[in-house]
This record gives sequence, structure tokens and C-alpha cells, in this order.
Amino acid sequence: MILGVIQARYSSTRLPGKVLLPVLGRPMLALQIDRILRAETLDKVVVATSTDSGDDAIETLCAAAGVDCYRGSLDDVLGRLYGAAERYGAGHVVRVTGDCPLSDPRVIDAVVALHLKGGYEYTSNVAPPTFPDGLDVEVVRMEVLAQANSAAELNLEREHVTVWIREHVPHDRRGNLLHDPDLSALRWTVDEPADLEFVRTICGALADSVPEFGLDDILELLHQHPEYGAINAGIGRNEGFAKSVSEEDAYKKEGEV
Repeated sequence: MILGVIQARYSSTRLPGKVLLPVLGRPMLALQIDRILRAETLDKVVVATSTDSGDDAIETLCAAAGVDCYRGSLDDVLGRLYGAAERYGAGHVVRVTGDCPLSDPRVIDAVVALHLKGGYEYTSNVAPPTFPDGLDVEVVRMEVLAQANSAAELNLEREHVTVWIREHVPHDRRGNLLHDPDLSALRWTVDEPADLEFVRTICGALADSVPEFGLDDILELLHQHPEYGAINAGIGRNEGFAKSVSEEDAYKKEGEV
């Protein structure tokens, strides 16, 4: 079974409660769920959130959207993802994050197809990234996810789910979907207020004319209106991950003193 897991929680230091902020009058996460449900390769889609009371609203949203909600550790995100995969008997887990409301089901299907065709243990479109930040997809075989959950010890590895996997799965057992041309400089995720403004602008411009818009439709819109791309330009890719790496390095150095 191929299980799609949307990793989401209410707490966010840079944009509190971002997954529930409105886009087109609906919570951002609800729009993302609708988009991911259109992926044809996924047998089931669940949202993995935490047992923290702040995430009760996410469970309520999931019930309204008609998708299951798995609740696990707030900080051990790897353990939370593994718990969801184990509960639903996944053979492969497709991981996306809840701050990516422009997720493209066709990109998800392409990454999953590459994963299955290659017989890979881990497949993504982020190593290296050539798709816009916000269209990230990672697929991992359940046995490998179980190994990571048992072996990963660093906070960095527990918070950023696939760090251990990318370090331990041999390169010949890993797949990566590339886009030509390289679009990795484009930012379509939501971490800052400007990101939310960008997403609202894109959705407002396309929702009526192209209800199931995807990557190519957004690119065409940006070609016609380059000012839209300037809304959140200048924000670095994966700033949260970079911060975690810095904190982990500082912790290690402190322990060496």
C-alpha cells in the first residue's frame, strides 16, 4: 500500500498557526489536502500531527475533509511518521509537509512512478532540488523507514525525517526526479507572511479559471505577471533545516569542551 502522509502541526515559530491560515476562505491545509487527494498513485492519504492540544484543530479539520488524522510526538517527527505508516500498513510512504499548499499531484505521481520503476529504497525530487521549493516529495520504502526510526538518534535526524535515510541508503538505491530547466530558485512554500501573500495571490488568480491548476499553470501565470514572483523573493530555501544543522553543530562542539 502506498500511503501519502501530510506532516502538519499548528506550532510554527516564523508564522504561528500557518497551516490553518485562510487561503480563498479556507484553511491552507484543507486546500493542500484537496490537491494531494488527486494524486492517482496514493492508495490512502492521512495527516500526521501531534498529540499537543494545539493540534486539536487539525484533527477537526481532517474530520471535515474526510481524511484520517494520526497523532504522535510533537518533536519526534520521524517517530510520528513511522507511527502513521505502521498503523495503516504502508509498504511505501510518500511524505509531504503541510506548509506546501501548492503541492502538485502530478509531481507526486511522477516521483512515485520513478520510485516503483527503479525499485528504489528512497526517492525524491530534492536531492538535488530542481523543482520549486514547496513541491517537495519524498518516497521511502517502509522497511527503510523502520530502520531509520530505530537507528536515528540525533535531534536533527528525528526532526528532519529523511536525514538519516539520505545518509545511509546507498546512492544506487536512491532515485531523484529532475526538472529541466532547474526551478529550485522559485519559492512556493509558506514559512513567512510574504509566502502566504504569494500563495493567496496565485490561488486567487487561478482558482476560478483553472480549478485544478498545477506546476505549468503557475509558471505561465508568473511569466505573465513577474511581479507575483517578487512578493516573497529573497527568502532562502530550507532555512529551518539550516537552523537545525547549526544548532546540532553547536551542541556537538559544546559537548567536546
